[in-house]
Amino acid sequence: MTVLLADDQALLRSAFRVLVDSEPDMEVVGEASDGAQAFELARRVRPDVVLMDIRMPGTDGLAATRMISADPELAAVRVVMLTTFEVDEYVAAALRAGASGFLGKGAEPEDLLNAIRVAAAGEALLSPAATKGLIATFLAQGGGGDAPAAGAAHSERLAALTGREREVLVLVAAGLSNDGIAGRLEVSPLTVKTHVNRAMAKLGARDRAQLVVIAYESGLVRPRTD
Repeated sequence: MTVLLADDQALLRSAFRVLVDSEPDMEVVGEASDGAQAFELARRVRPDVVLMDIRMPGTDGLAATRMISADPELAAVRVVMLTTFEVDEYVAAALRAGASGFLGKGAEPEDLLNAIRVAAAGEALLSPAATKGLIATFLAQGGGGDAPAAGAAHSERLAALTGREREVLVLVAAGLSNDGIAGRLEVSPLTVKTHVNRAMAKLGARDRAQLVVIAYESGLVRPRTD
């Protein structure tokens, strides 16, 4: 799987490159020091995954993620947002912009490599419980700016879902994997995958991370207060 590194710190990019290139199934195919360069490189090399720093001079990671997500030719590219802190005020907005998940820069090397593999495989929801909790917190606080308008639009789209697709969406928002959902509903993982894919198509979601955002923004799932 191919990886594009986007971070304004050259030393950090070098460390990531050594780590990624040390894996037999991974290869770094480009490095960018800002968001604009990351977008142009993504169009040129079509990586499987972009490790994107959220804060960079000029075009930041959030803007670059929006650009990548809006480009039909880059529909297969997954963005993993790198944050300085585990809880970052821009993470919810980044997920709305199309990022597949987030990872703290202080994560263990094996966690970073696992995040790349999960994103490349299309599962896309990294650290399910942490991501779910973070999204819930920011949505509860009205984070993301256009959340009310987005919520109304998502609520209308939910009408297109079948009862089973809604049920699966709730479980996706709870952080369950396809296998976990299959066990809960007593169906096969393949059946769950079909429901998830249909829900993503109907809701216009790129991946599971966006399904979680939609589930909360639409009011289908409510943030826990405990």
